Amino acid sequence: MTTICKLQALLQNKHMPGNKYNRTPVSPKTRLERILQYRELRKFNKIFNSSEELGDGLKEAELFANDSVLNEDESCGPLNGDILLKGTDGCERLRKQRLLVVANRLPVSAVRKGEDSWQLEISVGGLVSALLGVKEFDARWIGWAGVNVPDETGQKTLTIALAEKRCIPVFLDEDTVHQYYNGYCNNMLWPAFHYLGLPQEDRLATTRGFQSQFDAYKKANQMFANVVSKHYEEGDVVWCHDYHLMFLPKFLKEYNSNMKVGWFLHTPFPSSEIHRMLPSRSELLRSVLAADLVGFHTYDYARHFVSACRRILGLEGTPEGVEDQGKLTRVAAFPIGIDSDRFIRALELPQVQDHMKELKERFAGRKVMLGVDRLDMIKGIPQKILAFEEFLEENPEWRDKVVLLQIAVPTRTDVPEYQKLTSQVHEIVGRINGRFGTLTAVPIHHLDRSLDFHALCALYAVTDVALVTSLRDGMNLVSYEFVACQASKKGVLILSEFAGAAQSLGAGAILVNPWNITEVAYSIGYALNMSADEREKRHNHNFRHVTTHTSQEWAATFVSELNDTIVQAQLRTRQVLPLLPIKDAVERYSQANNRLLILGFNATLTEQLDTLDRRGGQIREMEPRLHPELKEPLKKLCGDQKTTIVVLSGSDRTILDENFGEYNIWLAAENGMFLRRTTGKWMTTMPENLNMDWVDSVKHVFEYFTERTPRSHFELRETSLLWNYKYADVEFGRLQARDMLQHLWTGPISNAAVDVVQGGRSVEVRAVGVTKGAAIDRILGEIVHNQGMKAPIDYVLCVGHFLAKDEDIYTFFEPELPSETLATVRCRSPGPVGLPVPKIPSGRSRSKSHHKKQRSLSTLEGNGLGSAGWRPIVPDRISVHEGSSVLDLKGENYFSCAVSRKQSNARYLLGTSDDVVALLTQLADSSSLS
Repeated sequence: MTTICKLQALLQNKHMPGNKYNRTPVSPKTRLERILQYRELRKFNKIFNSSEELGDGLKEAELFANDSVLNEDESCGPLNGDILLKGTDGCERLRKQRLLVVANRLPVSAVRKGEDSWQLEISVGGLVSALLGVKEFDARWIGWAGVNVPDETGQKTLTIALAEKRCIPVFLDEDTVHQYYNGYCNNMLWPAFHYLGLPQEDRLATTRGFQSQFDAYKKANQMFANVVSKHYEEGDVVWCHDYHLMFLPKFLKEYNSNMKVGWFLHTPFPSSEIHRMLPSRSELLRSVLAADLVGFHTYDYARHFVSACRRILGLEGTPEGVEDQGKLTRVAAFPIGIDSDRFIRALELPQVQDHMKELKERFAGRKVMLGVDRLDMIKGIPQKILAFEEFLEENPEWRDKVVLLQIAVPTRTDVPEYQKLTSQVHEIVGRINGRFGTLTAVPIHHLDRSLDFHALCALYAVTDVALVTSLRDGMNLVSYEFVACQASKKGVLILSEFAGAAQSLGAGAILVNPWNITEVAYSIGYALNMSADEREKRHNHNFRHVTTHTSQEWAATFVSELNDTIVQAQLRTRQVLPLLPIKDAVERYSQANNRLLILGFNATLTEQLDTLDRRGGQIREMEPRLHPELKEPLKKLCGDQKTTIVVLSGSDRTILDENFGEYNIWLAAENGMFLRRTTGKWMTTMPENLNMDWVDSVKHVFEYFTERTPRSHFELRETSLLWNYKYADVEFGRLQARDMLQHLWTGPISNAAVDVVQGGRSVEVRAVGVTKGAAIDRILGEIVHNQGMKAPIDYVLCVGHFLAKDEDIYTFFEPELPSETLATVRCRSPGPVGLPVPKIPSGRSRSKSHHKKQRSLSTLEGNGLGSAGWRPIVPDRISVHEGSSVLDLKGENYFSCAVSRKQSNARYLLGTSDDVVALLTQLADSSSLS
């Protein structure tokens, strides 16, 4: 066994102690344990896989092309997510995990030199420089090569050429690029994400139509997804980057739901108030939420994203991320870094030393201030120069002692807004140089071009003050590069608080508001006059961060978190209900002689909210309405003499009357407290001595919070009070609900025999024992008595989107539940005894044995719920009948099914109300055939 393998074994024994008999490593149990283990494994791998010396940009491209990974026989260093292999010497080795990096542009630019010849050049940019240094994964880069290749020969030869660079091209035609990249990406998303607002749509210029650009955006994302799907192998991690590919996670998950997909945004994510202006706001958010892990540079951006999902989609935001019907998308901050070693080593190169010598001679006797930016509206270049002008005005003694070098790299030179910005910057620079310059020197040196890597490193190294004044910036790695090159000079960084880097380097930098010209000017003076001791302390703080939070660490952390997110999701999936076997349910239905269908109403028999919400979230039905596609199936089922249907809902009686008056079925309103056949009158199933003394005090609380919460309302029902805020602002409504609950528990209901039930956007106060499970025995008894039912019920289908409090109805019919098992509902304080309800078992097994039900709620009348209180006025009160005694139910003939609730006491799951429509349609067809 090699030395490396022995050390690996020691590390595993140290951190993962095995069983004393077999020494098998113990798997970490918690997420934190797994993440800490990943960190140890990465440190171990670094020890034995040290980076090779990097040269210039060309050598870096060669490294990227030729190989950044060891072969299987050489690699013993473990990595998270790697594949474990055993060699001939018995040493377990780990093959690097494949990482598919998907971005709009490839890290190389392609230039055609002939029909079948291509020249490839390394590209520049933050993402490229960040990922080129990552050696822990077997990386492939998928993206657009930046050139239109319409012919098959050109596509084939370019694909071969790029394969040597570990790149895979996506071929986009010119029209798609124009509409997708220049249109939707740069015309819509980029301005919105940088708080610049949306452009006014020009209907006369059809190429700028929002809808056509959006269609092209989706088309391009689908083309990216097709290429990824073609090259995907099981176990790969797919890492999607930036706002260009917000639909990609959704398309990839549709291709393979088990694919590991992460999405990272390199720009700011705006406040929900900005994002909601986008015409396709909801589609974009839902598409991103298809990813397993969503990453941002700072906590602020992550917080804005979660807030947008909460306020626009109405989803639940948790500390871990965003939850949608049991599916959790993790959202976290991962500040990007740079390959700091590359810059530190570059300072020792002869060509960089020569550049530094020239610059020191050129600017001898003057302090050097530096700005390196793209010539872009968000970079705040005019604000920077105007602040420098004010500094010179206020500090005339510095006019011949300081120089500002501004490197402004041109971008999008064909766009009028950028042309206007260029002219504006040139005009300001010319005015200041004319005002403060001399025959031999000018205060501002402005370059409209980029510098090569060596010249840039030299410039960083001789700079005294770096000035970064971005108006909005995802991160800004210029500040990192400057710090990495300042080991000897220990210059000062003036950094905009609106750049993402302010979250990481803020402690060592001077933070400024770039819009406040006076503040920036004062900061320039403070930086130039700063003592050497303070400069060193500030620099050391930032240098430590830049050299430890590198691009390699950033990428490794993101992928390890993504791998762990998949583990967490698998653990959650084990608790998720299996889908309803519709074929089996229909077959059992057709064979049964006496069937009972118990159906919920809201979110079960109503149309999906997404369908009603398709025009932007404002077109909603004020009251729930029966799904239009259910009318015919319900009529068929009602006409079957072997089938009895009960619609059991928490809704008011009038709502059920309006929706089901034409059907011959049973309606159970207010959680089963009121019952009628559509051909008869309403009756109550409530116990005689139900105490309702608490109603008035709770009503006053509900009235108060309704007044405080716009677009909320409350309903006074016979057995409960319901406060609903589904039309109110989601976030504000939840805060108000939390406040209401605290007030209720400490005041009006502190000693009352009530239950408080929280819904998705509601708070309900009920008398103790008012649940669907507690009422079903009486309902069943009345149905048997009314219909003169003789044959035992041998098939039950119970489907609903019920609150957790009402899921006792699922366990009521469980054949495995012993007939004598009852439980008492607890009150919050000593006092009246609550109504007995069936004990809730797991309800997952399907035993073929069965027990006849002999339970009855006839004994509940004497439980003594207190003095006679408020009583509802009802037409009639039903007599007590033992309905459960008619059940003769085998386990395989009982189908309890939760709608869109991944975790429930039910046996099975149906995704949406559309699935309920499909199920009832098949049952109706089966009824007509029989």
